[in-house]
Amino acid sequence: MPNQNQEPPWGKRRNPQTPEELMALLIKKIQDFFADKKMPGSGTEKDAPAKPTHPFASLGKILAIILTGIILQGIYSSVYKIAPNEVGVILQFGKYSRTVSSGLHVILPYAENLYKVEVADIKKEEFGFRSRSPGQVTTFDRQGFDKESLMLTADKNVINVAWIVQYKIKDPVEYLFKVKDVKQAVRDISESVTRRIVGNMDFDYVLGNRDLLAASVKGELQSELDNLHAGVAIGTVQFQDINPPDPVKPAFNEVNEADQDMKRLVNEAEEIYNKEIPRASGDAQKIIQEAQGYAAARINNAKGETERFLDILKEYKNAPDVTRKRMYLETMQGIIPTVQSVYVIDKNQQGPLPLLNISGSKDLPSAGLK
Repeated sequence: MPNQNQEPPWGKRRNPQTPEELMALLIKKIQDFFADKKMPGSGTEKDAPAKPTHPFASLGKILAIILTGIILQGIYSSVYKIAPNEVGVILQFGKYSRTVSSGLHVILPYAENLYKVEVADIKKEEFGFRSRSPGQVTTFDRQGFDKESLMLTADKNVINVAWIVQYKIKDPVEYLFKVKDVKQAVRDISESVTRRIVGNMDFDYVLGNRDLLAASVKGELQSELDNLHAGVAIGTVQFQDINPPDPVKPAFNEVNEADQDMKRLVNEAEEIYNKEIPRASGDAQKIIQEAQGYAAARINNAKGETERFLDILKEYKNAPDVTRKRMYLETMQGIIPTVQSVYVIDKNQQGPLPLLNISGSKDLPSAGLK
């Protein structure tokens, strides 16, 4: 019984194991098909007899070559890779089919088309200038972009505005098929919106409110792009430089200096006002309160004197002599302590006679009046 593991004398036939071997075998078959070979003889080599020429033999070979190229191209293009920052949009016979994420994928050759869209990258559009050498120290070119940056404000002044718009792709299908040139659309709409908003503001307001201006431009720009179904999302609108045009900068600087001087004088005046007015108000309140206190004291004193007088009058009516004498003694008691010298005048005497020197006496304040 013959051994089953014994190989035939012409060797065991091995099938291709890898795609590379399959491709090499296919190429070898094609080469063998189109190569001119000699027929081997039994003892000596002889030339093979000439085959009759077929009229469509060359055409068949050309068609076979074309078909083989088409098949190879289809196999090569059926496998594709999507990068991490991309998505793939697949069209099947010209109609949207699906969107695939990053990784390795397969499509139907000649039936499906692939469009790669960089959705994670931030795109930037510059207006009024261009970045020439980006890096740690970025240089800018501002010459030749006046048509983009020169604008007219609401108070009929010309202003030079430079700004940046950053955006990302949020809808790949709309980005690819709704608008032909999204980049140009972003530029045109951004310039239009900025000119309209700046044209509704005064010159000084534009200079001092960059953040409000950027927020207004961003909102209107996003709304316009959404209406166009551009498929992009505005990330940042930033105004880099807002200045008057170069020919009027000297006059503008003089106006700014005058404005600064005016504000300085106003601040100094307000400082003096805030210092003097409260002090004058305090002095006025002090005078008013002193006057009110003096008036209250005078009125109370007058009322007290009136009450005392009425009481004395009442007592006087009851006992006139006693009351009169008591009033005289009380009055003299108040006067005598202030008297420096006391003189007694006799009507028959030609000159005054001193009675007693009591100016330095402390023990007898009323001496000599008995």
